Amino acid sequence: MAAAAYRSGEKILNQWDGITHDYTHKSGVIHSEIILPSHAPPVLADRSNLWNSVELAEKATNSQLAREIEIALPVELTEEEQINLVRTYVQDSFVAAGMCADFSIHDKADGNPHAHIMLTMRPLLEDGSWGAKCRKVYDLDKKVQRISNGKGGWKTHRENVNDWNDREKAEVWRKSWADYANRALEQAGHSERIDNHSYARQGVEKIPSIHLGVAAWHME
Repeated sequence: MAAAAYRSGEKILNQWDGITHDYTHKSGVIHSEIILPSHAPPVLADRSNLWNSVELAEKATNSQLAREIEIALPVELTEEEQINLVRTYVQDSFVAAGMCADFSIHDKADGNPHAHIMLTMRPLLEDGSWGAKCRKVYDLDKKVQRISNGKGGWKTHRENVNDWNDREKAEVWRKSWADYANRALEQAGHSERIDNHSYARQGVEKIPSIHLGVAAWHME
């Protein structure tokens, strides 16, 4: 809830603990938007309703409530072009897969426009309720028979219901962002291009910079 309020520069009440997160004073938020799967209840288009629903659906105190992806935006594009780029990327990469997405674009005119994309972890079922993150699967022997646990039951393990948490997805999403951004740059008539590979994988002898944050940046 706090992250959603901070990213969007809004005021949100957490219905679970009664804490209000107010970031309406935050500057640099030029656009915020929620994109939902076609079968999602319209009520989730409200940021407070969406993330309160997410928090209330979890029972464990250590549950992961959201995934956040941060992307740097090409400075060559106009504000409108940046918004359209992020919207299309989010729709095709995440919402089409069944996630609810909440993205905000920040730009303080310091040459670092970027977007924060918050994504739901649970699949949204056709009836509008949140599905399970994983399912119980029986362990099987070489004869494809269930294996006894010696206590009157069967050995089992848990499997994710989708591939959203697979490590390989990060690479897929990075490559997809490069493709979308480069297409937008080309359509806007710019020759610049981005590369989703690290300097090392590109064969570039350069140390990547570290995002310090505004306080550390001023200290430097």
